[in-house]
Amino acid sequence: MNIYSKKQLWKRILVIVALIIVGVSLWYTNGLVQKIAEEERQKVELWAEAIQKKANLVKVTGELFEQLGEEETKKVKLWVEATEIAVDNDNTFTDLTFISSVLRNNTTVPVILVDDEGNFKEERNLDWENVTDSARYIHEQLQFMALAHTPIPISYPGDFKEYLYYKDSRIFSDLKNVFDDLQESFISEVVINSASVPVILINSDSTKVIGFGNVDSSIIKDADLLEDMLASMADENEPLKVDYGDNSTSVIYYSDSFLLTQLKLYPIFQFAIIGLFMFVAYLMFSTARRVEQNQVWVGMSKETAHQLGTPLSSLLAWMELLKDKIDPSVSKEIDKDLSRLLTITDRFSKIGSTPVLEPQNVAEILGNAMGYMKTRSSSKVKFTVNVPHEKNIMAKLNVQLFEWVIENLCKNAIDAMGGSGSITADVSTKSGQVIIDISDTGKGIPPGKLKTVFEPGYTTKKRGWGLGLSLTKRIIDIYHSGKIFVKRSEVNKGTTFRIVLNQ
Repeated sequence: MNIYSKKQLWKRILVIVALIIVGVSLWYTNGLVQKIAEEERQKVELWAEAIQKKANLVKVTGELFEQLGEEETKKVKLWVEATEIAVDNDNTFTDLTFISSVLRNNTTVPVILVDDEGNFKEERNLDWENVTDSARYIHEQLQFMALAHTPIPISYPGDFKEYLYYKDSRIFSDLKNVFDDLQESFISEVVINSASVPVILINSDSTKVIGFGNVDSSIIKDADLLEDMLASMADENEPLKVDYGDNSTSVIYYSDSFLLTQLKLYPIFQFAIIGLFMFVAYLMFSTARRVEQNQVWVGMSKETAHQLGTPLSSLLAWMELLKDKIDPSVSKEIDKDLSRLLTITDRFSKIGSTPVLEPQNVAEILGNAMGYMKTRSSSKVKFTVNVPHEKNIMAKLNVQLFEWVIENLCKNAIDAMGGSGSITADVSTKSGQVIIDISDTGKGIPPGKLKTVFEPGYTTKKRGWGLGLSLTKRIIDIYHSGKIFVKRSEVNKGTTFRIVLNQ
Protein backbone atom coordinates (compact mmCIF):
# COMPACT_ATOMS: atom_id res chain seq x y z
CA MET A 1 0.00 0.00 0.00
CA ASN A 2 1.63 3.28 -1.13
CA ILE A 3 1.50 6.60 0.66
CA TYR A 4 -1.56 7.86 -1.24
CA SER A 5 -3.57 4.71 -0.63
CA LYS A 6 -2.83 5.13 3.07
CA LYS A 7 -3.72 8.81 2.81
CA GLN A 8 -7.08 8.03 1.22
CA LEU A 9 -7.76 5.38 3.89
CA TRP A 10 -6.98 7.82 6.69
CA LYS A 11 -9.18 10.44 5.04
CA ARG A 12 -12.09 8.00 4.97
CA ILE A 13 -11.50 7.01 8.59
CA LEU A 14 -11.35 10.65 9.71
CA VAL A 15 -14.51 11.52 7.75
CA ILE A 16 -16.37 8.57 9.30
CA VAL A 17 -15.19 9.53 12.81
CA ALA A 18 -16.20 13.17 12.17
CA LEU A 19 -19.64 12.08 10.94
CA ILE A 20 -20.08 9.90 14.03
CA ILE A 21 -19.13 12.81 16.30
CA VAL A 22 -21.47 15.17 14.44
CA GLY A 23 -24.27 12.60 14.50
CA VAL A 24 -23.92 11.95 18.24
CA SER A 25 -23.74 15.70 18.95
CA LEU A 26 -26.81 16.39 16.83
CA TRP A 27 -28.69 13.54 18.49
CA TYR A 28 -27.84 14.77 21.99
CA THR A 29 -28.49 18.44 21.18
CA ASN A 30 -31.75 17.60 19.45
CA GLY A 31 -32.85 15.55 22.48
CA LEU A 32 -32.00 18.48 24.74
CA VAL A 33 -33.95 20.89 22.54
CA GLN A 34 -36.93 18.53 22.50
CA LYS A 35 -36.91 18.34 26.30
CA ILE A 36 -36.75 22.12 26.64
CA ALA A 37 -39.46 22.49 24.01
CA GLU A 38 -41.70 20.03 25.86
CA GLU A 39 -41.15 21.82 29.18
CA GLU A 40 -41.88 25.19 27.61
CA ARG A 41 -44.98 23.83 25.91
CA GLN A 42 -46.18 22.43 29.23
CA LYS A 43 -45.61 25.83 30.86
CA VAL A 44 -47.54 27.56 28.09
CA GLU A 45 -50.38 25.08 28.38
CA LEU A 46 -50.42 25.51 32.16
CA TRP A 47 -50.43 29.28 31.74
CA ALA A 48 -53.18 29.05 29.13
CA GLU A 49 -55.19 26.79 31.43
CA ALA A 50 -54.82 29.29 34.27
CA ILE A 51 -55.93 32.07 31.93
CA GLN A 52 -58.95 30.02 30.91
CA LYS A 53 -59.85 29.36 34.56
CA LYS A 54 -59.55 33.04 35.30
CA ALA A 55 -61.74 33.77 32.30
CA ASN A 56 -64.28 31.31 33.70
CA LEU A 57 -64.09 33.20 37.00
CA VAL A 58 -64.70 36.44 35.12
CA LYS A 59 -67.65 34.78 33.38
CA VAL A 60 -69.17 33.52 36.64
CA THR A 61 -68.63 36.90 38.29
CA GLY A 62 -70.35 38.61 35.36
CA GLU A 63 -73.33 36.32 35.63
CA LEU A 64 -73.48 37.00 39.37
CA PHE A 65 -73.57 40.74 38.75
CA GLU A 66 -76.35 40.30 36.24
CA GLN A 67 -78.34 38.46 38.91
CA LEU A 68 -77.57 41.14 41.51
CA GLY A 69 -78.66 43.83 39.07
CA GLU A 70 -81.89 42.01 38.41
CA GLU A 71 -82.46 41.61 42.15
CA GLU A 72 -81.98 45.33 42.73
CA THR A 73 -84.39 46.11 39.89
CA LYS A 74 -86.92 43.72 41.44
CA LYS A 75 -86.40 45.42 44.79
CA VAL A 76 -87.19 48.83 43.25
CA LYS A 77 -90.26 47.50 41.48
CA LEU A 78 -91.42 45.89 44.72
CA TRP A 79 -90.97 49.24 46.44
CA VAL A 80 -93.09 50.88 43.71
CA GLU A 81 -95.84 48.27 44.05
CA ALA A 82 -95.85 48.72 47.81
CA THR A 83 -96.23 52.46 47.35
CA GLU A 84 -99.12 52.03 44.94
CA ILE A 85 -100.85 49.62 47.30
CA ALA A 86 -100.30 51.91 50.25
CA VAL A 87 -102.11 54.79 48.55
CA ASP A 88 -104.94 52.64 47.17
CA ASN A 89 -107.96 53.45 49.34
CA ASP A 90 -110.00 50.64 47.84
CA ASN A 91 -107.60 47.93 49.02
CA THR A 92 -109.18 47.00 52.36
CA PHE A 93 -107.33 43.75 52.82
CA THR A 94 -103.84 45.12 52.57
CA ASP A 95 -101.40 44.44 55.43
CA LEU A 96 -100.14 47.99 55.97
CA THR A 97 -97.50 46.77 58.40
CA PHE A 98 -95.92 44.63 55.63
CA ILE A 99 -96.21 47.51 53.16
CA SER A 100 -94.51 49.94 55.50
CA SER A 101 -91.84 47.31 56.16
CA VAL A 102 -91.11 47.04 52.42
CA LEU A 103 -90.93 50.81 52.10
CA ARG A 104 -88.56 51.12 55.08
CA ASN A 105 -86.29 48.21 54.18
CA ASN A 106 -84.92 49.80 51.02
CA THR A 107 -81.66 50.95 52.62
CA THR A 108 -79.29 50.26 49.71
CA VAL A 109 -80.85 51.28 46.37
CA PRO A 110 -80.62 55.05 45.75
CA VAL A 111 -83.99 56.37 44.50
CA ILE A 112 -85.51 59.77 43.70
CA LEU A 113 -89.23 60.39 43.47
CA VAL A 114 -90.53 63.17 41.22
CA ASP A 115 -94.03 64.27 40.21
CA ASP A 116 -95.40 64.08 36.69
CA GLU A 117 -93.88 67.49 35.97
CA GLY A 118 -90.44 66.36 37.08
CA ASN A 119 -90.38 68.25 40.38
CA PHE A 120 -88.39 66.64 43.14
CA LYS A 121 -90.44 65.15 45.97
CA GLU A 122 -88.22 62.88 47.99
CA GLU A 123 -85.17 60.61 47.89
CA ARG A 124 -83.72 57.64 49.68
CA ASN A 125 -80.16 56.33 50.10
CA LEU A 126 -78.43 59.14 48.25
CA ASP A 127 -74.88 59.95 49.31
CA TRP A 128 -74.97 63.52 50.68
CA GLU A 129 -71.39 63.56 51.86
CA ASN A 130 -69.47 66.67 50.67
CA VAL A 131 -72.59 68.01 48.86
CA THR A 132 -72.84 71.83 48.96
CA ASP A 133 -75.55 72.51 46.33
CA SER A 134 -78.44 70.10 46.96
CA ALA A 135 -80.58 71.24 43.98
CA ARG A 136 -77.72 70.77 41.54
CA TYR A 137 -76.81 67.42 43.11
CA ILE A 138 -80.43 66.19 42.73
CA HIS A 139 -80.48 67.33 39.10
CA GLU A 140 -77.20 65.50 38.30
CA GLN A 141 -78.40 62.35 40.02
CA LEU A 142 -81.66 62.40 38.03
CA GLN A 143 -79.72 62.64 34.75
CA PHE A 144 -77.42 59.81 35.75
CA MET A 145 -80.33 57.60 36.89
CA ALA A 146 -82.25 58.25 33.66
CA LEU A 147 -79.25 56.97 31.67
CA ALA A 148 -78.79 53.94 33.93
CA HIS A 149 -82.42 52.76 34.15
CA THR A 150 -85.79 53.67 32.71
CA PRO A 151 -87.83 55.54 35.37
CA ILE A 152 -90.70 53.52 36.86
CA PRO A 153 -94.12 55.25 36.93
CA ILE A 154 -96.19 55.08 40.15
CA SER A 155 -99.95 55.34 39.58
CA TYR A 156 -102.17 56.98 42.16
CA PRO A 157 -105.95 57.24 42.30
CA GLY A 158 -107.36 59.99 40.11
CA ASP A 159 -104.92 59.36 37.27
CA PHE A 160 -102.20 61.02 39.26
CA LYS A 161 -98.68 59.71 38.56
CA GLU A 162 -95.20 60.05 39.97
CA TYR A 163 -91.93 58.68 38.63
CA LEU A 164 -89.27 56.77 40.49
CA TYR A 165 -85.69 57.16 39.32
CA TYR A 166 -83.06 54.73 40.65
CA LYS A 167 -79.52 53.51 40.17
CA ASP A 168 -77.40 50.62 41.34
CA SER A 169 -76.59 50.54 45.00
CA ARG A 170 -73.16 51.57 46.23
CA ILE A 171 -72.33 47.97 47.13
CA PHE A 172 -73.33 46.81 43.67
CA SER A 173 -71.36 49.66 42.03
CA ASP A 174 -68.27 48.89 44.07
CA LEU A 175 -68.49 45.21 43.15
CA LYS A 176 -69.04 46.20 39.52
CA ASN A 177 -65.84 48.26 39.60
CA VAL A 178 -64.02 45.27 41.06
CA PHE A 179 -65.39 43.17 38.22
CA ASP A 180 -64.21 45.70 35.62
CA ASP A 181 -60.77 45.75 37.24
CA LEU A 182 -60.76 41.97 37.13
CA GLN A 183 -61.43 42.02 33.40
CA GLU A 184 -58.73 44.61 32.79
CA SER A 185 -56.22 42.70 34.92
CA PHE A 186 -57.08 39.54 33.00
CA ILE A 187 -56.22 41.23 29.71
CA SER A 188 -52.99 42.69 31.11
CA GLU A 189 -51.98 39.34 32.61
CA VAL A 190 -52.42 37.69 29.24
CA VAL A 191 -49.76 40.07 27.98
CA ILE A 192 -47.50 40.31 31.06
CA ASN A 193 -47.59 36.70 32.24
CA SER A 194 -46.84 35.30 28.81
CA ALA A 195 -43.16 35.39 29.84
CA SER A 196 -41.05 35.04 26.72
CA VAL A 197 -43.82 33.53 24.64
CA PRO A 198 -45.16 35.72 21.80
CA VAL A 199 -48.89 36.12 22.41
CA ILE A 200 -51.73 38.07 20.82
CA LEU A 201 -55.20 38.50 22.37
CA ILE A 202 -57.77 39.34 19.70
CA ASN A 203 -61.57 39.54 19.58
CA SER A 204 -63.57 36.64 18.18
CA ASP A 205 -63.96 38.06 14.66
CA SER A 206 -60.26 39.00 14.45
CA THR A 207 -60.97 42.68 13.87
CA LYS A 208 -59.41 44.17 17.00
CA VAL A 209 -56.24 43.36 18.93
CA ILE A 210 -57.04 43.59 22.63
CA GLY A 211 -53.50 43.01 23.87
CA PHE A 212 -50.18 41.52 22.85
CA GLY A 213 -46.82 40.58 24.34
CA ASN A 214 -43.34 39.83 22.95
CA VAL A 215 -44.50 40.87 19.48
CA ASP A 216 -43.17 43.78 17.42
CA SER A 217 -45.72 46.58 17.49
CA SER A 218 -45.11 47.28 13.78
CA ILE A 219 -46.59 43.85 13.02
CA ILE A 220 -49.72 44.68 15.02
CA LYS A 221 -50.16 47.91 13.04
CA ASP A 222 -49.82 46.20 9.65
CA ALA A 223 -52.95 44.20 8.78
CA ASP A 224 -51.17 41.89 6.32
CA LEU A 225 -48.27 41.14 8.66
CA LEU A 226 -50.71 40.56 11.53
CA GLU A 227 -52.75 38.14 9.44
CA ASP A 228 -49.60 36.22 8.47
CA MET A 229 -48.45 36.04 12.09
CA LEU A 230 -51.83 34.84 13.33
CA ALA A 231 -51.86 32.13 10.64
CA SER A 232 -48.33 31.09 11.62
CA MET A 233 -49.24 30.96 15.31
CA ALA A 234 -52.38 28.96 14.55
CA ASP A 235 -50.31 26.42 12.59
CA GLU A 236 -47.84 26.14 15.46
CA ASN A 237 -50.29 25.96 18.37
CA GLU A 238 -54.06 25.70 18.52
CA PRO A 239 -55.57 29.08 19.55
CA LEU A 240 -57.33 29.30 22.92
CA LYS A 241 -60.88 30.72 23.12
CA VAL A 242 -61.80 32.82 26.15
CA ASP A 243 -65.44 33.47 27.16
CA TYR A 244 -66.01 36.62 29.27
CA GLY A 245 -69.61 35.76 30.11
CA ASP A 246 -71.17 38.83 28.48
CA ASN A 247 -71.81 37.16 25.12
CA SER A 248 -68.33 38.17 23.99
CA THR A 249 -65.32 35.96 23.38
CA SER A 250 -61.65 36.48 22.62
CA VAL A 251 -58.96 34.28 21.12
CA ILE A 252 -55.41 33.82 22.37
CA TYR A 253 -52.78 33.12 19.70
CA TYR A 254 -49.29 32.11 20.85
CA SER A 255 -46.13 30.55 19.46
CA ASP A 256 -42.85 29.12 20.70
CA SER A 257 -40.54 31.59 22.40
CA PHE A 258 -37.61 33.17 20.61
CA LEU A 259 -35.28 31.32 22.97
CA LEU A 260 -36.73 27.95 21.96
CA THR A 261 -36.50 28.89 18.29
CA GLN A 262 -32.85 29.79 18.82
CA LEU A 263 -32.24 26.47 20.55
CA LYS A 264 -33.77 24.63 17.60
CA LEU A 265 -31.46 26.44 15.18
CA TYR A 266 -28.44 26.34 17.47
CA PRO A 267 -27.14 22.87 16.40
CA ILE A 268 -27.26 23.85 12.73
CA PHE A 269 -25.58 27.18 13.44
CA GLN A 270 -23.02 25.48 15.68
CA PHE A 271 -21.97 22.91 13.11
CA ALA A 272 -22.00 25.52 10.36
CA ILE A 273 -19.48 27.55 12.36
CA ILE A 274 -17.43 24.43 13.13
CA GLY A 275 -17.57 23.42 9.47
CA LEU A 276 -16.49 26.90 8.37
CA PHE A 277 -13.66 26.85 10.90
CA MET A 278 -12.51 23.41 9.71
CA PHE A 279 -12.73 24.53 6.08
CA VAL A 280 -10.65 27.65 6.75
CA ALA A 281 -8.17 25.58 8.78
CA TYR A 282 -7.96 23.04 5.96
CA LEU A 283 -7.30 25.80 3.43
CA MET A 284 -4.61 27.29 5.65
CA PHE A 285 -2.86 23.96 6.23
CA SER A 286 -3.28 23.00 2.58
CA THR A 287 -1.77 26.30 1.49
CA ALA A 288 1.09 25.90 3.96
CA ARG A 289 1.68 22.34 2.74
CA ARG A 290 1.60 23.49 -0.88
CA VAL A 291 4.08 26.28 -0.16
CA GLU A 292 6.32 23.79 1.61
CA GLN A 293 6.09 21.39 -1.36
CA ASN A 294 6.93 24.24 -3.72
CA GLN A 295 9.99 25.06 -1.68
CA VAL A 296 11.04 21.41 -1.76
CA TRP A 297 10.46 21.27 -5.52
CA VAL A 298 12.45 24.44 -6.12
CA GLY A 299 15.27 23.39 -3.82
CA MET A 300 15.49 19.92 -5.32
CA SER A 301 15.40 21.26 -8.89
CA LYS A 302 18.04 23.91 -8.27
CA GLU A 303 20.28 21.45 -6.50
CA THR A 304 19.84 18.87 -9.32
CA ALA A 305 20.70 21.48 -11.96
CA HIS A 306 23.74 22.54 -9.93
CA GLN A 307 24.94 18.96 -9.40
CA LEU A 308 24.52 18.13 -13.10
CA GLY A 309 26.05 21.35 -14.29
CA THR A 310 29.54 20.80 -12.83
CA PRO A 311 30.32 17.37 -14.37
CA LEU A 312 28.50 18.33 -17.58
CA SER A 313 30.78 21.33 -18.12
CA SER A 314 33.76 19.07 -17.61
CA LEU A 315 32.39 16.47 -20.06
CA LEU A 316 31.88 19.15 -22.72
CA ALA A 317 35.51 20.24 -22.35
CA TRP A 318 36.78 16.71 -22.55
CA MET A 319 34.60 16.11 -25.61
CA GLU A 320 36.30 18.98 -27.45
CA LEU A 321 39.68 17.36 -26.76
CA LEU A 322 38.52 13.92 -27.91
CA LYS A 323 36.77 14.91 -31.14
CA ASP A 324 39.91 14.51 -33.26
CA LYS A 325 40.80 11.14 -31.71
CA ILE A 326 37.52 9.18 -31.99
CA ASP A 327 35.18 8.10 -34.75
CA PRO A 328 33.06 11.06 -35.99
CA SER A 329 29.84 9.01 -35.78
CA VAL A 330 30.59 8.22 -32.16
CA SER A 331 31.42 11.84 -31.52
CA LYS A 332 28.11 12.91 -33.04
CA GLU A 333 26.09 10.60 -30.74
CA ILE A 334 28.02 11.76 -27.69
CA ASP A 335 27.24 15.35 -28.68
CA LYS A 336 23.53 14.48 -28.84
CA ASP A 337 23.61 12.96 -25.35
CA LEU A 338 25.53 15.90 -23.96
CA SER A 339 23.05 18.27 -25.61
CA ARG A 340 20.24 16.29 -24.05
CA LEU A 341 21.89 16.58 -20.63
CA LEU A 342 22.19 20.34 -21.16
CA THR A 343 18.45 20.49 -21.94
CA ILE A 344 17.60 18.50 -18.80
CA THR A 345 19.84 20.73 -16.70
CA ASP A 346 18.20 23.82 -18.20
CA ARG A 347 14.75 22.41 -17.45
CA PHE A 348 15.55 21.83 -13.80
CA SER A 349 17.09 25.28 -13.49
CA LYS A 350 13.78 26.82 -14.66
CA ILE A 351 11.80 25.12 -11.86
CA GLY A 352 11.13 27.80 -9.26
CA SER A 353 11.81 30.65 -11.67
CA THR A 354 9.28 32.47 -13.83
CA PRO A 355 9.75 31.09 -17.35
CA VAL A 356 9.48 33.25 -20.46
CA LEU A 357 6.35 32.38 -22.45
CA GLU A 358 6.40 33.15 -26.17
CA PRO A 359 3.95 32.33 -28.96
CA GLN A 360 4.98 28.97 -30.43
CA ASN A 361 3.62 26.60 -33.09
CA VAL A 362 1.93 23.88 -31.06
CA ALA A 363 2.03 21.27 -33.86
CA GLU A 364 5.76 21.79 -34.34
CA ILE A 365 6.52 21.45 -30.61
CA LEU A 366 4.36 18.32 -30.35
CA GLY A 367 6.07 16.84 -33.41
CA ASN A 368 9.54 17.43 -31.99
CA ALA A 369 8.73 16.03 -28.56
CA MET A 370 6.88 12.97 -29.83
CA GLY A 371 9.53 12.44 -32.51
CA TYR A 372 12.21 12.35 -29.81
CA MET A 373 10.20 9.74 -27.87
CA LYS A 374 9.60 7.72 -31.06
CA THR A 375 13.34 7.20 -31.62
CA ARG A 376 13.71 5.99 -28.03
CA SER A 377 10.77 3.58 -27.87
CA SER A 378 9.66 0.33 -29.44
CA SER A 379 8.72 0.25 -33.09
CA LYS A 380 5.40 -1.25 -31.97
CA VAL A 381 4.36 2.15 -30.56
CA LYS A 382 2.65 4.42 -33.09
CA PHE A 383 2.79 8.21 -32.61
CA THR A 384 0.22 10.50 -34.31
CA VAL A 385 -0.36 14.28 -34.18
CA ASN A 386 -3.72 15.53 -35.54
CA VAL A 387 -3.85 19.27 -36.25
CA PRO A 388 -6.35 21.09 -38.51
CA HIS A 389 -4.41 21.81 -41.76
CA GLU A 390 -6.09 25.13 -42.37
CA LYS A 391 -4.93 26.54 -39.03
CA ASN A 392 -1.49 27.50 -37.80
CA ILE A 393 -2.26 27.05 -34.07
CA MET A 394 -0.11 29.18 -31.78
CA ALA A 395 0.05 29.21 -27.98
CA LYS A 396 2.12 31.03 -25.38
CA LEU A 397 4.49 28.51 -23.85
CA ASN A 398 8.05 27.74 -22.84
CA VAL A 399 9.43 25.21 -25.33
CA GLN A 400 11.77 23.30 -23.03
CA LEU A 401 9.23 22.94 -20.19
CA PHE A 402 6.34 22.07 -22.52
CA GLU A 403 8.43 19.40 -24.30
CA TRP A 404 9.16 17.98 -20.83
CA VAL A 405 5.38 17.69 -20.22
CA ILE A 406 4.81 15.85 -23.52
CA GLU A 407 7.76 13.51 -22.88
CA ASN A 408 6.46 12.64 -19.38
CA LEU A 409 2.96 11.88 -20.73
CA CYS A 410 4.42 9.76 -23.54
CA LYS A 411 6.68 7.83 -21.16
CA ASN A 412 3.73 7.00 -18.90
CA ALA A 413 1.65 5.99 -21.94
CA ILE A 414 4.41 3.69 -23.23
CA ASP A 415 4.72 2.04 -19.81
CA ALA A 416 0.90 1.66 -19.57
CA MET A 417 0.78 -0.01 -23.01
CA GLY A 418 3.65 -2.39 -22.26
CA GLY A 419 5.63 -1.13 -25.26
CA SER A 420 2.89 -1.75 -27.82
CA GLY A 421 0.01 0.49 -28.89
CA SER A 422 -0.69 3.99 -30.14
CA ILE A 423 -0.31 7.52 -28.76
CA THR A 424 -2.38 10.24 -30.41
CA ALA A 425 -2.28 14.02 -29.91
CA ASP A 426 -5.40 15.91 -31.11
CA VAL A 427 -5.11 19.71 -31.25
CA SER A 428 -8.07 22.13 -31.45
CA THR A 429 -9.03 25.67 -30.41
CA LYS A 430 -12.01 27.05 -28.52
CA SER A 431 -12.77 30.50 -27.10
CA GLY A 432 -9.17 31.73 -27.34
CA GLN A 433 -7.70 28.56 -25.86
CA VAL A 434 -5.67 25.70 -27.32
CA ILE A 435 -6.90 22.23 -26.38
CA ILE A 436 -4.54 19.25 -26.63
CA ASP A 437 -5.86 15.72 -26.00
CA ILE A 438 -3.17 13.06 -25.64
CA SER A 439 -4.64 9.56 -25.76
CA ASP A 440 -3.12 6.11 -25.39
CA THR A 441 -4.37 2.53 -25.66
CA GLY A 442 -2.90 1.40 -22.36
CA LYS A 443 -4.34 -0.29 -19.29
CA GLY A 444 -6.11 2.83 -18.06
CA ILE A 445 -6.47 4.29 -14.56
CA PRO A 446 -8.84 2.79 -11.94
CA PRO A 447 -11.70 5.21 -11.03
CA GLY A 448 -10.54 5.38 -7.42
CA LYS A 449 -7.10 6.66 -8.48
CA LEU A 450 -8.18 9.49 -10.80
CA LYS A 451 -7.91 12.11 -8.04
CA THR A 452 -4.42 11.06 -6.95
CA VAL A 453 -2.58 10.60 -10.25
CA PHE A 454 -1.12 14.11 -10.06
CA GLU A 455 -0.03 13.79 -6.42
CA PRO A 456 3.70 13.50 -5.69
CA GLY A 457 4.64 9.88 -5.04
CA TYR A 458 1.82 8.30 -7.05
CA THR A 459 3.14 5.52 -9.29
CA THR A 460 2.12 2.07 -10.52
CA LYS A 461 5.71 1.06 -11.23
CA LYS A 462 7.85 -1.03 -8.94
CA ARG A 463 10.67 1.46 -9.48
CA GLY A 464 10.22 5.22 -9.63
CA TRP A 465 9.52 8.25 -7.49
CA GLY A 466 6.10 9.03 -8.94
CA LEU A 467 6.99 12.66 -9.66
CA GLY A 468 6.39 12.79 -13.44
CA LEU A 469 2.69 13.70 -13.48
CA SER A 470 3.05 15.94 -10.44
CA LEU A 471 5.80 17.87 -12.21
CA THR A 472 3.70 17.94 -15.38
CA LYS A 473 0.74 19.50 -13.56
CA ARG A 474 3.01 22.06 -11.92
CA ILE A 475 4.46 23.12 -15.27
CA ILE A 476 1.03 23.49 -16.92
CA ASP A 477 -0.93 24.98 -13.98
CA ILE A 478 1.66 27.28 -12.42
CA TYR A 479 4.13 28.19 -15.16
CA HIS A 480 1.71 28.27 -18.12
CA SER A 481 -1.49 29.30 -16.26
CA GLY A 482 -3.27 26.44 -17.99
CA LYS A 483 -5.03 23.23 -16.97
CA ILE A 484 -4.29 19.53 -17.23
CA PHE A 485 -6.65 16.78 -16.17
CA VAL A 486 -7.79 13.25 -17.00
CA LYS A 487 -10.51 13.70 -19.60
CA ARG A 488 -11.45 10.01 -19.61
CA SER A 489 -9.98 6.67 -18.64
CA GLU A 490 -11.25 3.12 -19.00
CA VAL A 491 -9.51 0.09 -17.58
CA ASN A 492 -7.78 -1.94 -20.34
CA LYS A 493 -8.94 0.55 -22.99
CA GLY A 494 -6.79 3.60 -22.46
CA THR A 495 -6.52 7.11 -21.03
CA THR A 496 -6.88 10.63 -22.41
CA PHE A 497 -5.15 13.60 -20.77
CA ARG A 498 -6.38 17.07 -21.73
CA ILE A 499 -4.12 20.14 -21.71
CA VAL A 500 -5.67 23.63 -22.00
CA LEU A 501 -3.35 26.56 -22.88
CA ASN A 502 -3.91 30.25 -23.56
CA GLN A 503 -3.32 31.48 -27.07
